[in-house]
Amino acid sequence: MSSYLESTARERLARLFDAGSFQEFLPPSSRIVSPHLGQLNAPVAFDDGVAVGRALLDNRPVFVAAQEGGFMGGAVGEVHGAKLVGMLRRAILKAPDAVVLLLETGGVRLHEANAGLIAVSEVMRAVLDVRAAGIPVIALVGGANGCFGGMGIVARCTNAVIMSEEGRLAMSGPEVIETASGVEEFDARDRALVWRTTGGKHRYLLGDCQALVADSIDDFRAAAIAQLETTISPALTLDALEQEQALLAARLENFGHVREPYDLWRTLGVPDPEALPLLEAEAFVALVDSHRLGAR
Repeated sequence: MSSYLESTARERLARLFDAGSFQEFLPPSSRIVSPHLGQLNAPVAFDDGVAVGRALLDNRPVFVAAQEGGFMGGAVGEVHGAKLVGMLRRAILKAPDAVVLLLETGGVRLHEANAGLIAVSEVMRAVLDVRAAGIPVIALVGGANGCFGGMGIVARCTNAVIMSEEGRLAMSGPEVIETASGVEEFDARDRALVWRTTGGKHRYLLGDCQALVADSIDDFRAAAIAQLETTISPALTLDALEQEQALLAARLENFGHVREPYDLWRTLGVPDPEALPLLEAEAFVALVDSHRLGAR
């Protein structure tokens, strides 16, 4: 079993999609690197920390992107973002069965702050354009750096999010919250609290991800295939947006006073919430789903 968490972006691409099917746009030989990092005497990467292209997933054509967490934590700069946008726009023209995003990022590079922020906003728009064209977009989150910042918003713009327990998904990272609001607000050194707040299990409980899997590339592949079989990309409408906003407002009303995730899980009616972090992904999903069915 290959660990998704411990694999590089290119290892994930090679093992998650059909063998030998990945065809890269702007491959390493193109040497498309950031024009800004060198000016700051910062290291550059031959692919600027992201690989984009096309592949087959269970013999179905998909467009794909994989962020490399080993380079600047997968942070987005001008070229990095442009590669994502270009791939998404090309997907609209070529109409694959889906777009699959392997996201691992701490957000925007401080070295390229303005360019990175603009790039992320363009990625968001491109994701929504792909969905509007009837092509589903699926995000996978299971890398060591999680999925934070603007790319965390990008993930939630997709049709479906697949996570492992080890994955994390949020707008602001723990260290950012602690720096801005103090350790009393959020202790970034409390790793159990970090995962209870941003980890895959918490996101699955809240409905922010549609599938929770073990830390295995094979399990991520199986979940992506399942989503490919069941996910449709309905038209984006104002009514749908207002429904999403109503759900967020209800969440704030119901849970806005809760400071500890255990208490939030109790509010949801989950039995014995302290035991949830100890369960393997499959057992956790079975318990949570059975509880949800019983509550209907």
